[in-house]
Amino acid sequence: MDRIFKKMNRYYVDWDEIRALVFRLSHKILTNDLKFKNIYGLQRGGLIPAVMLSHQLGIPMAKGDIGPDTLIVDDICDSGETLDKIVKKYQTLYAFPFNLKTAVLHYKPHTSYFEPTLHAEKWNKDVWLIYPWEKEDSEAIQDYKVKVGESQ
Repeated sequence: MDRIFKKMNRYYVDWDEIRALVFRLSHKILTNDLKFKNIYGLQRGGLIPAVMLSHQLGIPMAKGDIGPDTLIVDDICDSGETLDKIVKKYQTLYAFPFNLKTAVLHYKPHTSYFEPTLHAEKWNKDVWLIYPWEKEDSEAIQDYKVKVGESQ
């Protein structure tokens, strides 16, 4: 991780790095003998890594709701809020609990209260990661957390 930070407190992840991170996740899934019926990408950051994993592993994308044996994918586990909410929602939605598995490209253990099942890389730096599918001037807050008309 000797890449140059282009703007203060931001790290720009490039496509080569994304491919390497997805390959690492695929390798972890295969070497841990984890079996999934489908893959579910969280909107928006998890969609592209989920599709890449789906192609690499030959596992179809989930159509609709999450069910047993679904791998839930996101780009980053920063605060852990997104993954925690989705896991809690689906664990309690059905009459029988099922063990959901989660995977992320980057896991920030020093800021997250949720630990994903799998991560390609632990990220211990206090910088905002900008993925190639995001705007280069992305704010250091998820856009869905900002209310319309509210400044950051």
